This record gives sequence, C-alpha cells and structure tokens, in this order.
Amino acid sequence: MKNSKLKSTAKSLVFLFGGILLIVLIIRFVPFRLDLTAEKRYSLHPSSIAVLEALEEPVEVEILLTGNLPGGMRRLQRAIEETIRTFNAYSRQRISFYYEDPMALPADVREDYIVGLATYGINPTNLFITEDGGQKSRLIFPGVVVRNEEFETGALLLQGERGMGPDEKLNHSVENLEYELIQAIRKISTDKAFAVGMTIGKGEMKEDEGFGIVEALVDLHEVYKIPMEQATKPEDLDPFDIIIIAGPKESFSEREIYFFDQYLMKGGNLIILLDASTFELENAGGDGTVAMPLDHGLDQLLFRYGIRVNKDLIQDMNFGYHPVMAGYYGDEEQVVPLPWPFYVAAGRMAAHPITKGLDQVMFRFVASMDTVKADGVSKTPLIFGSEVSRKLAAPVRIAFEDMAKEPNLEDFGLGNLPLLYLLEGQFTSLFRNRFLPEGVDRNTYKESSKGGKVLVAGTGNLFKSQKDFRDGNPLPIGEDPFNNTQYANRQLLQNAVNFLLEPDGIMASRTKTLQIRPLNKLKVREEKTKWQLINILVPVVFFILIGLLWGFLRKRKYT
Repeated sequence: MKNSKLKSTAKSLVFLFGGILLIVLIIRFVPFRLDLTAEKRYSLHPSSIAVLEALEEPVEVEILLTGNLPGGMRRLQRAIEETIRTFNAYSRQRISFYYEDPMALPADVREDYIVGLATYGINPTNLFITEDGGQKSRLIFPGVVVRNEEFETGALLLQGERGMGPDEKLNHSVENLEYELIQAIRKISTDKAFAVGMTIGKGEMKEDEGFGIVEALVDLHEVYKIPMEQATKPEDLDPFDIIIIAGPKESFSEREIYFFDQYLMKGGNLIILLDASTFELENAGGDGTVAMPLDHGLDQLLFRYGIRVNKDLIQDMNFGYHPVMAGYYGDEEQVVPLPWPFYVAAGRMAAHPITKGLDQVMFRFVASMDTVKADGVSKTPLIFGSEVSRKLAAPVRIAFEDMAKEPNLEDFGLGNLPLLYLLEGQFTSLFRNRFLPEGVDRNTYKESSKGGKVLVAGTGNLFKSQKDFRDGNPLPIGEDPFNNTQYANRQLLQNAVNFLLEPDGIMASRTKTLQIRPLNKLKVREEKTKWQLINILVPVVFFILIGLLWGFLRKRKYT
C-alpha cells in the first residue's frame, strides 16, 4: 500500500516537472506575446516591428529620467523601460538600456553633456517634489539618448499641447513613446533617405530663412533647391518625394503650374505655403504700411484641389510678440516686445498623426482658408486659431502704433479658424478640359491622380527661420529669439514630411490612445472604510471556511 502511494506520488511529480519543462522549451524555442489590454498597450505597430527586425547592430538606450521621482514621472519612467523591453523582444539585435542622471555627473563634464542634450531638444524641466516634509525642486531630463557603434541621437519624451494638465501631458507622452523611440532608433540605423525639394527663383525664402528646413530634415532626408526656370518637362520633378513651395512673391507661369499639377497627378506630395498679401514690415513704424493682395498664380490650382486661400489677414488674441525699437537708453537702442495680433500662436490641434499633442505653432501673417467642392478629395483641418479672432480683408493697414492701444474684443467675434489643411484622395488635374501649355508632351498628360497629398497654409512664414539678434545667425524653426520661446513649428514640419512620405509608416503609431482611469475621489472618501474591511476580512474568512471544510471532509473520510 505504501509502495503504491510512493509510485503514484513519483508519477505525479514526473508529470509535473515534465509539463513545466515542456512549457519552458515551448517558450524558449517558440516565442510569442499576448497583449490582453483593451488599448493594446504592449503591442507595436507593424512599421515599428519592421524597423526593429531590420536592425543590423545592437542599440543602447540611455534613460535620463531617473532619481527620486513623484508618481506621475515614475509612471513615465516605467513606461519607457517597458517600451524598450518590448522593442528588444521584437528586435533582430539586442536593445539594452541603463540609467544616467546628468546632474550627478562630475562638474568638469556636466555642462558640456547638458549642452549636448540641448542639441537633441532635451532641455531640463524643473520638478517640485515633497521630501522631508517640505517642497524641493530639482532638474530632470525627460528624454533618452540612443546610440549604436557609429551614431548617436536623442529624443525628448515629455510632450503635450499647451493648456494640458500634468496628467494629460504624462498620458500623451506615454501614448507617443513608441513613435519617439522608434524614430530615434531609425535615425541611427537606416540609410534610406527621401528627396525633399524647395522651389527657388520666385522670391521664396532667402538662404538663411530656409536654414531651419534643412536643419530639421537633414537627419532622415536630403534637401534640394529646385530652380523652376530650369525645368523643361514635368518629369524633371519626378526625383523628388516632396516639393515645398514656401512664400513665392512672383507669379508662376502656366507652364510651371502645369509641372506642379502633373507632379501631383503622378503621386507626388506638395507642401504649399502661400502669402495672400505683400507688404514691407520694416515700414510698419510711423504711419505704417498697407498689405496688398498678392498674385502668385496658384489660386486656380488650389481651387481645383478643393481649397481657397483668401486675400485677407487673421488677427488673434492668442498672439505672439514683435520686437520694436522704443528709443535709446544712453547710447544703446532699447528693443521691447510689442503684442502683435498678426502673429497667431495656435494651440488647438486636430487628433491627427501630424498634429496630435503638438505644442503651440506660430503663424505669422496668416490668411484664412475656405474649402470648395472637389470630388474625391478629403479636406482635413489640422490646426485652428483661438476662440477670439477676426479676418481683415486686403488691403490691410499694418502699423505698430495701432497695437499701442487696447484692442476692442467685440471686433474679434470669430473663433477656431482653420490655419492648416491636409488634402488627400483622388485629385483632378487643373488642365482637364483645357488647352495644355505650349510645348508640353500631350502623351504623358494625366487628368487624375493616383495617391499624392497636399498640405496648405495661408502663410509663407510657417517654416521660415528667425535670426539671432545678437550675431545674425539663423535659428532652428520655431525658435523666437526675442521672447526666449520655442514653438512647435520644427516638429510640425518633421511630422508633416514623415506623414506625407509614409502615412502608414511609423507616424501611424502616433494614433495610439491610452485611456486615463482615475479613481472617483468622492466615492473613495465615502466608501473607504467599507472596502478596507472587505479587503481585510474577506480573504481571512475565505481561508477559514476552506480550512473548516477541509477538516470536515478529512474527519468524515477517516472516521
């Protein structure tokens, strides 16, 4: 009897350990992952997986967010680590990580290291924490540095729209972790480069003003100038994946417009930034100057595609500032920032991969836009003005002295004016049922598009660099040298270019949404004692009942 029990027990142990060994072998040689969360929190977009599977060398991630952190920041820290671990599970090569606190580095290297982080857009955030019964502040760096054997880059991970609360910003940052981290890994690991062209020769941005576009795109793309007067056929534009037309001051010829039209019909992508009026801002002092309507020759083209840039200017009470010389202090000029409603600081963003979670974007001297009927074309407004704005039809007086007096808010009765549009779908050629320009090859003409997208704004200054007033050097896009403010124009350009090129690529991961599920504080306060008793007593009572039942069954069996 005893030997039989021993054999039965041994057999059970063999089956138990055999089953465990089988499970271990399956996990070891047939890896799989199950994401049971409602938002698919631990799943990656297919484009992210493709980047990871194509890695040819190991990647190291330096997490800068470390130290004694409050609950929200600890959540972001854990999310960063979990995302890196998920990346490593899908990656062809090992992705490792470690923590580094820049403020704990030796003094002789700390300053250079922090300056280096700033070049990646990782600036310190002043965080207030409760410690030893009092409030203390410390600098944190909510970002990562990503490197392989050859290259290094960085990414700022704490982001969000202006006006978001702390919890909303943290949640948005967690939602965007996959995109920001995979974008950084892609920068250092891919050799693939798209060609971005900028038209010149029609009074577009000067070389210094276009510096910011090159600086923002050079990591992943190659940027070229396109002198349109040298183009002889539509095929001359084919090598470019995107063409940027930014603030032309002269009118394009019908032949050049035909080239743009056919470029789009073949699946190209256009970013068209148009000034609806022309003026000399340096003449805005004294009696001021007047902004007159500008003819750039592209109105009919955009009208056919479903959008109209109006001949007006928007003023908005959510404004930026313009520097004005206010006299001398001794022998030095005194420059003061003047409230300038023509500078629209737009902070309302559409929930679109291009604009989701962006901070404020600066639109200088922007015109309003209306949509018109265009079969097959969807028109998505991406950025809006504030609730307090107005439109001034050209000609518009522009004078600094007008800003010295209090504006009448009753005149600002418009709200949420769209400032940026994305056009997608099947476009119809402007030259359908029209005579083609003389000398073009009629055999290559296409009257409708297959793919292609158009991004339109009513200002040519959206991606124009400002100059540092101290040394005259051009600054990155969105950096305001007078107010020490960084707007999100640079990130907007990068997002727009990446989406136009690969709408189903890693930009699609920016649509991930994680729901915040906060506890009902009132209910917690009212039912606190009840749930404490349930959590303490129910497990104890449960195990007591199990013990009593077990004892009863044993007594009944052996009596």
